[in-house]
Amino acid sequence: MPRFTIAVALLIVSTILLALFWGNRDTQTLRLAHVYEVSSPYHRETLHAAEEFEERTNGRFRINVYPAAALGNESAINESLSLGAVDIIYTSASFVANDYPPIALSEFPYSIESFEHWKTYRDSPLFEETAAEFGAATRTRVLGLTYYGFRHVTANRAIIVPEDMRDLKIRVPNAPMFLILPQATGANAAPMPFAEVYLALQQGVVDAQENPLTTIRFKRFHEVQEHINLTGHIVPSLLTLVSESSFDQLDPDDRAVLHEVLWRAAERASESIAASELELIDWFSARGIQVNVADRDAFRAAVEAEFEEREYPFDPGYLKRLEALGTP
Repeated sequence: MPRFTIAVALLIVSTILLALFWGNRDTQTLRLAHVYEVSSPYHRETLHAAEEFEERTNGRFRINVYPAAALGNESAINESLSLGAVDIIYTSASFVANDYPPIALSEFPYSIESFEHWKTYRDSPLFEETAAEFGAATRTRVLGLTYYGFRHVTANRAIIVPEDMRDLKIRVPNAPMFLILPQATGANAAPMPFAEVYLALQQGVVDAQENPLTTIRFKRFHEVQEHINLTGHIVPSLLTLVSESSFDQLDPDDRAVLHEVLWRAAERASESIAASELELIDWFSARGIQVNVADRDAFRAAVEAEFEEREYPFDPGYLKRLEALGTP
């Protein structure tokens, strides 16, 4: 090959490499971590948000998404957020409620009546207030709230009234809100890691567990439990949290775009979960699973009786404001 041709080729390659190098330097990367599966609406909508943010900032920003606990469990990613190792996370409101208890207000048993009630809360000054107070306490910004679905109890027996749960050994997450129902009904709470639940049910280590219908299906708990009991006792939510330091490094326009794309992703995921809930009762019934409608009024009364003798985890005035949001 002539020397001139070689020189031109080298010049072209060098120019491409320099362009890639400087292009990468012009792109800032944000890291987003969560513990949910790649097939979940939470992950799918997060990818959509990342793509939209990169497009709307003309490639100046990229969000790398790490799903399925790739960067650690929920405790680990929360710690990583506080240390600056990640910039954005999805996390359960009840999981972080120790820092500011009212952030998990809507996860108090029987405080939410319907998906519409939950949406009204999400869009209300009440949530805006609690999110701002939580952010100030934790040096984060709450940029989204995602519906996780009504939680129901699965077991190998029907559970219609609170007395049916007496002495039942039930796996619950290790968070205060989830311990209330077992305490109010005489059940034995058995906190354990989520990854161990299927085997624990299969081997009889625990008698029951509670989760939304979407999670029951995805984790195949219906394979090792004969009854799904529609207690609808808690409506958990996922917070989209951005570290304050990462958020403050963005200029105002980019902050607004990030907030918008993450909020819209949470809205889309919420609608997807709500739609799935409506379909899954028939899906489970068609596969021979007994779906029982529990007496929610009786369960609500049991929870209220429990709190006649103990303190609420936050000012009960918050609950009255939340209840009012569900009143037509």
